[in-house]
Amino acid sequence: MRPRDLHSRLSRRAAKSGIFAPAPLVERLVAYYELLARWNRKINLTSLENVDEAFDRLLVEPLVAAKHLPASAQRLIDIGSGGGSPAIPLKLAAPQLRLTMVEVKARKSAFLREAIRQLELLNTDVETTRYEELLVRPELHEACDALSLRAVRTEARVLTSLQAFLRPGGVLMLFRGPSGPDTATVVPPLEWTGTYPLVETLQSRLTVMTKRDVGSAAMFHVEHRKRQQASVAGRQSTPRAVSGGEK
Repeated sequence: MRPRDLHSRLSRRAAKSGIFAPAPLVERLVAYYELLARWNRKINLTSLENVDEAFDRLLVEPLVAAKHLPASAQRLIDIGSGGGSPAIPLKLAAPQLRLTMVEVKARKSAFLREAIRQLELLNTDVETTRYEELLVRPELHEACDALSLRAVRTEARVLTSLQAFLRPGGVLMLFRGPSGPDTATVVPPLEWTGTYPLVETLQSRLTVMTKRDVGSAAMFHVEHRKRQQASVAGRQSTPRAVSGGEK
């Protein structure tokens, strides 16, 4: 299929999901897709058998999800990046993001680095390791505004680990299929924000969780308790009025 045909096809698929992508963004998304397709002939990165389905899953879903990034988001970490979606389309849609992609498999990491080079993605890097290995790096602790992850099912212990990458107020974005309840497993300090439809034909969904500022919440409760105690002490120390009938 000619690049021009891919451009118009992607624009139509995006429009069906309510996204009207500008031509420069469509051009870069198609360039990413073509690179992915070339590499996919040599190593199994993802399924590309149906072009429309691949466009919806790999490109349109992240464009829809980009609306749920915090307005002030500056840093995104993507876990299990594989063939680069949703991370690379999110980066293309929000170029101000500093992006870290985490992928344990060396061959997939090689593709991600080539995509960074070919697409000239600034402030983007790849970590070829398990995300657990990054948890001990202080520069990544509570350093990110958003974390993205494609997940069929996410266990509570995984969420407990992943939230350590997010700063208070940051969002964890779970890309999910049609199965499972809308309310996903949530562990403190994460709070379920909402589950939103992505692409109707795929019945895909995005679950968003927000990290509470535990320190601020704890401080609020401490100060509230102090005020209550001070109020009680004040009432106890106030002299009781004596009525005229008392001697």
